[in-house]
Amino acid sequence: MTEKKELRVFSGVQPTGNIHIGNYLGALKQFVQLQEDGKCIYCIVDMHAITVPKDPLVLRENILDVAALYLAIGIDPKKATIFVQSDVPGHAELSWMLTCSSYTGELSRMTQFKDKSRGNESAPTGLFVYPILMAADILLYDADVVPVGKDQKQHIELTRDLAIRVNNRFGDDTFVVPDGRYLKEGARIMSLDEPSSKMSKSAENELSRISLLDEDSKIKKAIMRATTDSDGEIRYDIENKPGVSNLLNIYSAFSGKSVADLEKQYEGCGYGTLKKDLVSVTIDALAPIKKKFEEVRHSSELEAILAAGAEQANEIAEVTVKRVKGKFGLGS
Repeated sequence: MTEKKELRVFSGVQPTGNIHIGNYLGALKQFVQLQEDGKCIYCIVDMHAITVPKDPLVLRENILDVAALYLAIGIDPKKATIFVQSDVPGHAELSWMLTCSSYTGELSRMTQFKDKSRGNESAPTGLFVYPILMAADILLYDADVVPVGKDQKQHIELTRDLAIRVNNRFGDDTFVVPDGRYLKEGARIMSLDEPSSKMSKSAENELSRISLLDEDSKIKKAIMRATTDSDGEIRYDIENKPGVSNLLNIYSAFSGKSVADLEKQYEGCGYGTLKKDLVSVTIDALAPIKKKFEEVRHSSELEAILAAGAEQANEIAEVTVKRVKGKFGLGS
């Protein structure tokens, strides 16, 4: 009887400041659930953060902030590997091999590159090729499952395409072809002031997003000022009522209630009632995360966990790099 292979999970988050609830509900919430199901490897992808210039001191603080938030949301270093991407050389090494297996056409079609480079004659090269680094992040650990928000689906498809392309050339034992895992509800949390756009850390309006470490007063202000519409009916309809639908998605993801149940609960109520209740639900959901973050952020435990995680990640990465280099004919 063949022994069942342990599920391998990989994902990562950029250290670009306070993580917002779109990141949390779209991906990080799954991180905690999946650590009970198999071998989970969770990375702070600091190399992705330098596709545009960053203050080195700020970047270092942001790396530690994200590491502390991993612990604060419930990731257990005894169950999952937590580390910083640049502490594992295999990410950059495998990225180059995959870059040489990719095409400019498929990279130029990536939605995020097109959005961020629109109107610029010359965009940073890192912005163009970083989806290859993301693919390397995943394939380096023979990941079966990648928990991400739905906005990352195109990147997962590119990763799968690259893995299949290399496997077709060198054999199916080169790479594990991963699957994305996406939440059905709450996976795409939109901007509170522009519900046709995804919630973003880079948006100018601070009230367009809610971050995990925000003060209660800021959470209340952001939700109470959230864009809705003029017809007054609390109904889920992405096309015609994107603002109300976004609030229902957030409410559903934090409370565990289905959107259908929320529609029934608030039938005949005004938007003000929905918003006030959502304020309470959101504050209550984020309170334990903020408390745990304050406990671990400046503790000696944090850097020890990252050092141990990098060692564990390197053990896996070195095996993969050696295998793939051998397939390409690299090395002595």
